Parts: sequence; structure tokens; C-alpha cells
Amino acid sequence: MKSTSVVSSHQPSTWPFWLLEKRPALSIEWLAVISSLFFTLTANHLFLSTALAQADWLHAGTWLFALCLFVALTAAHTAIFLFVLARWNAKPLLTLLLLTTAAAAYYMDRYTIFFNGEMVRNILRTDVREASELLSLNMFVHILLFGGLPALLLWRVRITTRPWKRTLLIRPLTILGTIILTIAAVMMMFQDFSALMRNQKEARFLIMPAAYLTSFARVLASDSNAATRPRTPISEDAHLAAAWQRRDKPMLFVLVVGETTRAANWGLNGYERQTTPELAKRDVINFSQATSCGTNTEVSVPCMFSPFGRHDYNEDKIRSHESLLHIIEHAGIKTVWRDNQSGCKGVCDGLTLRQIESNRVSPLCDGERCLDEIMLEGMDGEIHEARNGNLFVVLHQLGNHGPAYFKRYPAAMRSFSPTCDTADLGKCSQAEIVNTYDNGVRYTDHFLAQTIDWLKTQSKYDTAMLYLSDHGESLGENGIYLHGLPYSIAPKEQKQVPMVMWMSPGFMSDFGFNTACLQQRAGQPISQDHLFHSVLGMLQIESRYYDAAWDAFTDCRKSHVS
Repeated sequence: MKSTSVVSSHQPSTWPFWLLEKRPALSIEWLAVISSLFFTLTANHLFLSTALAQADWLHAGTWLFALCLFVALTAAHTAIFLFVLARWNAKPLLTLLLLTTAAAAYYMDRYTIFFNGEMVRNILRTDVREASELLSLNMFVHILLFGGLPALLLWRVRITTRPWKRTLLIRPLTILGTIILTIAAVMMMFQDFSALMRNQKEARFLIMPAAYLTSFARVLASDSNAATRPRTPISEDAHLAAAWQRRDKPMLFVLVVGETTRAANWGLNGYERQTTPELAKRDVINFSQATSCGTNTEVSVPCMFSPFGRHDYNEDKIRSHESLLHIIEHAGIKTVWRDNQSGCKGVCDGLTLRQIESNRVSPLCDGERCLDEIMLEGMDGEIHEARNGNLFVVLHQLGNHGPAYFKRYPAAMRSFSPTCDTADLGKCSQAEIVNTYDNGVRYTDHFLAQTIDWLKTQSKYDTAMLYLSDHGESLGENGIYLHGLPYSIAPKEQKQVPMVMWMSPGFMSDFGFNTACLQQRAGQPISQDHLFHSVLGMLQIESRYYDAAWDAFTDCRKSHVS
């Protein structure tokens, strides 16, 4: 008789298929603990390395401190998860957290990003095209490994059920236990914990996923409150000073708000490369010691157009009040914001906004972005619409926004090579990154020179231009890239910015400026805090919000606003 073999249907498969075939059962409590442990191990490298950067590993106390940090992170996140997780939402919520935390951790480790409220708001307000430049194959691989695969395993887990009375007993006790464990871990090394929070308090914005979750909640609450109330007027009393009655010519003033240009690479500031050859041939006044109000656009732009500034910084006050532009408009000068970036950040609300459409047919546009010279097209039309002939125009640059520096200039501006022709900066050397960035600075120089040349053709007007970048940029110094670090710990490369002024002879004469005085002032410290009051003084607009102490040019005018 021929024998037959019988294969058992319960025979285990080869790993890892066995892992996928089995469906382990876990309670919500254990799921919270395992998830927290996973985040501590995979997403908090930057926080732990920052907290332990000065540690002496030959000292036993260092190991105890590291253990306490590990326990506190895991226990605290477990407590948070237990407050929100339920059987019906645990898998969707944890899947979302796995994916977003994997993405956040990738950018933190790659570019040294801190997830405070400013950074979260910057992310929420970034346009799709700008965000797409941050995508890379390495990012997707990281998210797949540390987000996608764990999420796949999560959905294989079977969540156990228990009587609701037992849950009402176990869940509060577990939450209480994790809170006690967190407190115990902190108290065990309280001196080291307090020193960390006192000396490196910004390090809390590196804790994942708590940092971006709490910052996101605060930003949403703040923005929701702001959306329900109108901006507080500051322009009602604004008017042109009596000196305007004696002028024969109308005024045309262009304020160029730069993007991501740092002072360290500005040729007029003495940089080893001449990145500003065209401005060097124009009769400009270069301010070599200018600093920004913030390290990202979402902070700097509202701040520089506000009467409060960094010296009296209050984010709610800045965002809830009208801006410098509202005062200029109310005084009788037509105000226009022409934007080649991601908007005016609220400072031009209710005023004329011209958003550059990237899909327009032009050699300056590629369907995704337009180079900054596009903003000069149509300027003649703005002049014709000016009320009483006077016009104040803001040109908000695309500038040198990273990481796709190679897309910020035309081929003709490729003065320095080899270049980094990818948005994935990790594939380039620092020298290639700097070369590409400098080419972008070179194009900003060209754009500003073109703006000045256009203003020179407007002989019927007293014309002037003021350029001020919104913030700087890190190009790999100390392993830091891009911008957006908390201001208190941001390197000087992110806070020191270029500033340049040009005025026609007619403007200089009619508005009473002394050239020699301005050249002397240009070598002294100046900041974006001065912009609000200095522009009011320059244009001789009287307002109760004008403060001569913050007018950088008050001593260089024959007469000034009182």
C-alpha cells in the first residue's frame, strides 16, 4: 500500500511570515506602553544627545540620569496616550502618530529642527510647492521603516476587551502609575533635570511626539482666537506731515522683503566672494550689522511690520494689530503687496495683494516657481492706479529659500561651481551647498540692481528702495541646515541679514536726507525693529505709534516726524 503524508495545517511558517500570520492580543494599556517605548527608542535621539551632550560617561550619575530620562520620556508619553486611546480609535491614532513622528524625527535629525510653535506655524503656512521640495527618497525610506512597518504590525494586533467596570478600575490606576513613575524619575535626578530645563529649555521642543503635538494645539488655539476678532486699528490718526504740501513730485517707494539671505554671504559686507557685483556699482547704502526679528518668515514678516518688534515681543499683539502698511495706506499713499512667496502673513490684510501665479507663460517661470524679476513686470500698471500719485510697493521675494537653492537663479547666474542640484542636501558636500546658495545671493543682487534701474527711469517721481531680508540661513555650520531654530539658541547665520538702501537725488533732497550721515549710520547695529518707525520717519507720516527712538534715520534728516 502506498503511504500518504499528511501536512498539518498548524505547521509554523518561516519567520518573518510567522509574525504576520500570528495576531497577538494586547490591551490598550500595553499598547500604550509599547508605543511609547518605540517612540523613545526611535524618535528621541536628538533630545537625548542634546540633554547628555556634556555628560561624563565615566561617572555613574550620568548613566542614572540617562536611565531616568529614558523612563520619564516613556512613562509620560504612556500617560498621555492612555488619556486618549480607546479600542475604537487606538489603531488609527497610533498609525497617524507613527507616520508623522517618523517624518518629524527625520527632519529633526537631518536639519536640526525644533518643533516649537513658530516651527509648527511655519509648517502649516508653507505652500505645497515649497513643502514638496523637502521630499526625498531617503525621507520616504525613513518613514517606511519607522512609521509604515510598525503601523503594519500594529494593525495585526488584536485589542483585547474586558468588562467596562474592570476598565474603569485598571485605566485610572495605570495612568496614575505612569504619572508617579514620571515624577519619580524626574525627582531621582532633579538637580540634573532642573539644570537641563534652565540651561537648555529649548530642548523640550525636541521631545517626540509630545513637542509637535503640544505646539500644534497651542497654534490652533491661538489662530482660532485670532480668526474670531478683527485686527486692532493703529492707523486712524495717521496723516502726511505738512512738508508734503511743499512737494512738486509724487513719491514712489519700493520695499523689498528678502527671503533667506544671510549677511555672512553678502558681498557688500566683506564676504570673500563678490556676490553683489551689480549693487557695488550702484550708489547704495549698505547696512552691515542688521539683525532679524525671527528665524523664519512666519515670525519675521509680521514682526518687522509691527510697532512692537522683538524688543517688546508679543506674538498675540503683533498678529492682532494692524501693520505699518495700514498706516501708510490710511495716510493717503497707495499700498500694494506683490508676492512671489507664500503670502504677506497677515500684514497686508484688507490691502491690495498681487500674488504671482507660477503657471503664467514667461521665460522666468517653470510652472512651479517664477524667478523674482517677474515682480517687476506690471509695475507700470501699479503706478497708474496710485492714489494722488504716491505709491508704496512691497516686493516679497522667492529669494534663496532652501533646500532647493539651485532653483532660485537662472543659468546665467551660475557663477560658482560645482553646485548642489538637488533638494536633498545630504547628497552634496558643504562646498557645493555654499556655491549654490551664493549663486542665489548673486541673483538677488541682480534683481535689486534691476529694481533700482527701473526706479531710475521713473523721472516723474521721487524714488527710493529699501531691501531687508526676513531671516538668514544655516549651511551646515555645526551640522545645522536651513533656518527656524528658536531665536534664543539660533546661530548668528540665521539672525544676521543684509540691508541695503537706495534713494534718488530728488528723494534725498525733498525728504531732507544727509548722505554722509546715512553712510556713517550704516556701520552701526540696526534691526528689523527699526523698520516700522524708520519708514514712517522717511515718508514723513505722523502717527501716535511713531517712536523717534526706534527711527534709525532720524538724525540724518533735516526735519523729522515729531
